Amino acid sequence: MGGVNAAGRTSGHQAYRRTVLAALHKDDQEQTLLGLAAMMRLAQPSEDDTWQDASGEPLDAAALVDRFRQRVLDHTLIRRIEDPRFNEDGIPANRQAQLALDAPLTFRVRRRQLPDALPETWQVREIDRHQLEVSVPAGNLDVMLPERRPAQVRAAGQLPSGFDPSRFYRSVHHPRGLSMSIFGASDCLGQSGLDWQSLQDRLDPDDIAVYAGNSIGQLDDPGWGGLLKSFVSGNRATSKQMPLGYGQMPADFLNAYVLGSVGATGAAQGACASFLYNLRLGVDDIASGRRRVVMVGTADAPITPEIIEGFRAMGALADDDSLKALDALALLTDADYQRACRPFARNCGFTIAEASQFVLLMDDALALETGAQILGAVPGVFVNADGWKRSISAPGIGNYVTLGKAVALANAMLGEQAVRERSFLHAHGTSTPKNRVTESHVFDRIAAANAIDDWPVVAVKAFVGHSQGSAAGDQLASALGSFAHGWLPGIPTLDAVASDVHAERLRFSREAQAFDADACFINAKGFGGNNATGLVLSPAATERLLTKRHGAAAMDAWRTRREATLAISATYERLADRGHFRALYRFGEGVLEGPELTISATQIEIPGYARPVSLDVDNPYGSLDD
Repeated sequence: MGGVNAAGRTSGHQAYRRTVLAALHKDDQEQTLLGLAAMMRLAQPSEDDTWQDASGEPLDAAALVDRFRQRVLDHTLIRRIEDPRFNEDGIPANRQAQLALDAPLTFRVRRRQLPDALPETWQVREIDRHQLEVSVPAGNLDVMLPERRPAQVRAAGQLPSGFDPSRFYRSVHHPRGLSMSIFGASDCLGQSGLDWQSLQDRLDPDDIAVYAGNSIGQLDDPGWGGLLKSFVSGNRATSKQMPLGYGQMPADFLNAYVLGSVGATGAAQGACASFLYNLRLGVDDIASGRRRVVMVGTADAPITPEIIEGFRAMGALADDDSLKALDALALLTDADYQRACRPFARNCGFTIAEASQFVLLMDDALALETGAQILGAVPGVFVNADGWKRSISAPGIGNYVTLGKAVALANAMLGEQAVRERSFLHAHGTSTPKNRVTESHVFDRIAAANAIDDWPVVAVKAFVGHSQGSAAGDQLASALGSFAHGWLPGIPTLDAVASDVHAERLRFSREAQAFDADACFINAKGFGGNNATGLVLSPAATERLLTKRHGAAAMDAWRTRREATLAISATYERLADRGHFRALYRFGEGVLEGPELTISATQIEIPGYARPVSLDVDNPYGSLDD
């Protein structure tokens, strides 16, 4: 796994550890805070394995943590938006107006700033080679007046302050979501401890797939955001904005610049359930035998004025006025913004966020052969729509089906007692009044049907916000952290469970809970009726199932091979914790266009790929050539 969100880096469970920080041992707390300080460029390691602050002053680890602890805590997770446009500066905008000119208006303008087509009544006189004088007759004149609009939403789950994923490779004005994709996939490969080229050489190139995208494309200025407002903003569209804005572009970037994959590719969009939609594609491909390795992920960067305004206009976001009304406040402080997201409590809307999350899936035989780390297993992801609806954004019935199927699969694989006593829920938990009622009702009904009386609920959006299509990726990364460390994150903004939440069979906690889990249910409820639930098994449960399938000898051999993988992974994580990130980005390397291929009726040989692509395809339809 790899990626980044408001809590930090995904590899090494850093982001997860930030959400259970108070429950960790002192040494783990120090490691987490040191890694975040390095990531935020507050400190850097010295050559003699000590530390120094940004000004070069030497510090030991304990002193560095003491100095920067509060800054790290204040500038990770949900907080006041740090983009100055959302604060005193205001958001640049224009207001339509009609000027009533009582007398002719004369002004000077640079030649290149004057529109090509002018009203017939305007008179233009040349002053010199660069400047013109324009006279506009009296009357009405339609204009756009520039202004600064105060932000109505000022909280978001932003990447840790000071961290910019585009710094680690030649980004060339890439949209933020694509830079986050490069970082997330690189972090995933680094954490895996596997050499991608060696893994690729073992396989038919068509045994590999990449399913990655996002929920709404790249809508910042280097992507479709800048393209769509280019005319009204007076800026020129660039040749990159149109292609780089597509929602499947994270997959395209990974194929072209990170993995060099020629296998299956694509992106499934399902609003807030997009990560699970892509995960389902990967799981189904491997279960069917079509692929052996699949990289799955999403990267969303929606913290822009326009996207935030769109969600605010829907009434979906926790804006300043709603937060003030919720707590009867006249002014909001930084502390108030940090607790803007309140799943299953009295709340007023979700908090938007950015995140990039990637996982590497393998079939079990290949995982054992390569000595891969096994962080968990995903035996199934279920997707169902809502059916008839009054409003396209309103919840419906599909989530009862997806969670019901996921629990049924878990019962079949682990047994009913294990599900009742050793499973937990990772709720979508958006912090909207509608979600707290409808999702808790889904949980309650499925719990009752399966005789579950005390089902722990985690709602990680309380820490990292709602990263749109990447939200379930945040949940999955957190669940894998819980399997590794034994703690379920609490819901620190849950002062009290709201009275309309169906909580009789559910366990909510403000503090982290110690919990020995065999399974987790990742739940997503997306706009438009895009419901999905994924079943995730713990490493321990996965190993027990693998032992039944492959035998103890095969598992012992895997553990021996895994030692080298773990050592490489630990080296990567140690360097990453010290702020040394290496983005994998191979622009213009190994480019092939077709004439270089060797093609026969049964296979295609590709230069640079150890094995050919087999053209022996399955035909389940019968043949007329009998």
